Amino acid sequence: MTMEYYIRAIAGTFILLSLALGYFYSPYWFLFTGFVGLNLLQSAFTGWCLMETFLGKLGVARAGC
Repeated sequence: MTMEYYIRAIAGTFILLSLALGYFYSPYWFLFTGFVGLNLLQSAFTGWCLMETFLGKLGVARAGC
């Protein structure tokens, strides 16, 4: 699995998990959903993603490498 697929899977998991936590425990968890969404949006414009930095340090390969 390449880095792009990991990022999509992690972002989707974070969003679904924070929505469930916000529904069942506290609406403050929706702030985490917003953080993930804002990070995805800024990465579309800047080309930089925080999760990409973390995965690179863990040794996850980029596509085409």
